[in-house]
Amino acid sequence: MDFKHLIDQLESCDYRELYQNDFFLTWDKTQDEIMAIFAVADALRALRENNRSARIFDSGLAISLFRDNSTRTRFSFASACNLLGLEVQDLDEGKSQISHGETVKETANMISFMADVIGIRDDMYIGKGHTYMKNVADYVKEGYETGVLEQRPTLVNLQCDIDHPTQIMADTLHVIHELGGVENLRGKKVAMTWAYSPSYGKPLSVPQGVIGLMTRFGMDVVLAHPEGYEIMDTMEEVAKHNEEQYGGRFTRVTSMEEAFKDADIVYPKSWAPFRAMEIRTDLYAKGDKAGIDALEKELLAQNARYKNWTCSEEMMKLTRDGRALYLHCLPADITGVSCAEGEVDGSVFDRYRVPLYKQASFKPYIIAAMIFLQKVKHPAAKLDELWKGAAPRWADNA
Repeated sequence: MDFKHLIDQLESCDYRELYQNDFFLTWDKTQDEIMAIFAVADALRALRENNRSARIFDSGLAISLFRDNSTRTRFSFASACNLLGLEVQDLDEGKSQISHGETVKETANMISFMADVIGIRDDMYIGKGHTYMKNVADYVKEGYETGVLEQRPTLVNLQCDIDHPTQIMADTLHVIHELGGVENLRGKKVAMTWAYSPSYGKPLSVPQGVIGLMTRFGMDVVLAHPEGYEIMDTMEEVAKHNEEQYGGRFTRVTSMEEAFKDADIVYPKSWAPFRAMEIRTDLYAKGDKAGIDALEKELLAQNARYKNWTCSEEMMKLTRDGRALYLHCLPADITGVSCAEGEVDGSVFDRYRVPLYKQASFKPYIIAAMIFLQKVKHPAAKLDELWKGAAPRWADNA
């Protein structure tokens, strides 16, 4: 990829508001800001592929807080921070003073004395994750303004109850590369469909993120799910805004077959009903274990009624020329591999395994690009300096 073209692409965007700011939701950002992150992500990948250092820090901490299990996002955040020269320190709440009554405000300031960025994943409880991230950001801003902190660490949403911006931006950049340019996204049909899973309680942030971002590129996003698996009502407003401003289209259908018909891209993924997630959040707040167990039993039984909602070979034949691009945030529930029956047939998953791994590979660069633009006031000049720098990332003496 032409590095100068990437810098020119960046310079054509108005990205000034990203500097010293946070990243919460994709729909909070302008189209220019999204495109700037894509350009920097590609530039950082080009630096690494050409054995050029992308370090912009010679020291500093990146704090990671994961309130849910993670493989890809956890290692993507660590990789991104390391690429830029930061050391990652996990905040393990079980080993902190939080259980002894330490407040969020106190914790936020205590971890931030030499921190440059805070990455948080808090996706399991409706009405909690996004709010918690906003509180942390407000408290470190207050700490900086009152002179407690020498600098204000910026925050990156590594997945909340509303959106999964690093995932969906990685997905979209993958699609841009697969289709040969952002201009080729317009008019493409995306089937964002619920799919059967033998587990319950999966967040809504992936389908909501797809609706919130892909409709911005003139894409036709079709949401399909069985009755009772509704997402947040507010996503309708986001999609409508994108339709009016960017020419995308958002529709709902009631069958997986209708969504898959002539689709260019399919994203079959299980999620829990919004209403059930609200109830679940309530039960956890009350410590009602019996209620939680009863809800889990009820939701697993509900899931089992829709085992036919799976990405099978027959379903894939309905897509455009039978060759739609299959996306998944991983790990997928693979029929005959990770479970008896799940979201996708083993043969379909195997056929798309390499593209899926490539899809995942964009996430470290998306996260690094977010941090880069939050921390570097003149990013185009800095990228040019890094590209022309004499020092290689590592010395290959072979």
